[in-house]
Amino acid sequence: MASNRPADTPDDLLARLGSLTAEARARADAHRTQVELALALQRGMLPDGLPEVAGVTVAARYAPAFAGLNVGGDWYDGFVLPDGSIGYSIGDVQGHTIEAAAFMGQVRVGLRALGSVTSDPGELLARTNDLLLSLGGSLFATCTMVRFDPVTWELDSARAGHVPMVRATASGRSRVVEDEGGLPLGIEPGVEYPVTRYRLTERGAFVLVTDGVVEGPSLSVDEGLEQVATLAGVGVGAALGAASLATSVMRIADSIGHDDDAAVLVIGHDAPPPGAAPGEPGG
Repeated sequence: MASNRPADTPDDLLARLGSLTAEARARADAHRTQVELALALQRGMLPDGLPEVAGVTVAARYAPAFAGLNVGGDWYDGFVLPDGSIGYSIGDVQGHTIEAAAFMGQVRVGLRALGSVTSDPGELLARTNDLLLSLGGSLFATCTMVRFDPVTWELDSARAGHVPMVRATASGRSRVVEDEGGLPLGIEPGVEYPVTRYRLTERGAFVLVTDGVVEGPSLSVDEGLEQVATLAGVGVGAALGAASLATSVMRIADSIGHDDDAAVLVIGHDAPPPGAAPGEPGG
């Protein structure tokens, strides 16, 4: 049966096309605004700078994910601890949402607040874990917390489910260090986080990353970490600064087309002053 509805005129078609175009533009603008707000939240929670002491240089890099809202919970931080040592952290919150970025802020604030009462990285992770659970959230975070002592020239490390870090020295030794660790933060109360001590007897660097740097569609975590170890060994051997090494490591994430946030933290150190490092190299 023929329809009595009059055929659309060219003007009608143009009006309908214009309406659809306006709706699509409004949706695109709303999404762009959401992404910009999420990125502003994420970047606003990262520190403007990182503390350093004589003989130590620190550099960090951060890149948002290529997909989704382009925001997640990766972070890095550094602050002075009660005994005058320096604490550095890097971590990754589950998920890629504004909620993940907000939870990251809670973890960072918790670490800093509790870092005013303890200098031990294992105790600091344990207290932060219990604090997060007391808040009743549903997310969790992996984290590595390290403490550098400028008097003894030692570095203590504790790990909460985070990917291992890499250690490179001027003598040519570069390796992934599989320190013992505990569960991610925010999963189970009363978790203990063992501490590993490194005595720094020569020039070198510690490279800490989130899994977005070393894992992708074409790269396993182990393969990615080995690439970091290779770059760290070359960089320390060539006396590259922490900033150059951090940039070089971040290129791994760029090369694999990462779909996750990516963060790099490099702690470079000179050889210790005479008498600063007791005993033999540890870790």
